Amino acid sequence: MHFLANPARFLKIARPLTAWLGCGGALLIAVGLGIGLFVAPQDYLQGESVRIMYVHVPAAWLGMAGWTGIAAASLVQLVWRHPLAGVAARAMAVPGGLFAALCLATGSLWGRPTWGTYWEWDGRLTSMLILLFLYIAYAALAAADRERGGEGRVSAIFGLVGAINIPIIRYSVEWWRTLHQGQSISLAGGNSIDASMLWPLLLSTLGFSLLFGAIVLMRMRADLARTRIEARLRRMAA
Repeated sequence: MHFLANPARFLKIARPLTAWLGCGGALLIAVGLGIGLFVAPQDYLQGESVRIMYVHVPAAWLGMAGWTGIAAASLVQLVWRHPLAGVAARAMAVPGGLFAALCLATGSLWGRPTWGTYWEWDGRLTSMLILLFLYIAYAALAAADRERGGEGRVSAIFGLVGAINIPIIRYSVEWWRTLHQGQSISLAGGNSIDASMLWPLLLSTLGFSLLFGAIVLMRMRADLARTRIEARLRRMAA
């Protein structure tokens, strides 16, 4: 971790890695969605509407993973004062929020034919909506703190506190009676989804994850470039 503390060293690695992650993610997304939308069978109960899951599930995963990343970077920033931790946390806010919004949008479209309604104040849906609001608040707070020239401690604390919502999202279907279905995929086995649907879903999820990583790296590089330009302008003004 400390190896990447030097921005120049980080940029040397991030530049080629951004392209690899972006291209690899786009390829996997194309393959996963192609198989999921046109080759994989429809569900015996939900019919063709089940194909929304090839976007909905990756979006839900990355919406939660994005905030988990913000919390981890915030912890590193507060405890070890890693110079790139705050940059990484800010870079994850916008793409994480976009995936949370995409999760809610696709979930509503999926819910209409399945539940008979676009929205229900269900534990999973409500906690995911709260996550979207947390992303918006964090992005605004981090931007305001950066404009003031702050160290980002306030936004880092907010990032850690907001992480309380992640286990609520994860276990909401077990803690409360809910319309949302339970977990279909388990690392311990016992998956309730057929392999013909599982593999394109995993490919799509991996592809979106790589694309998320590429977007975060691009935003980090842009943030560092902006910092260098601002420092140069201050020296010229002096």
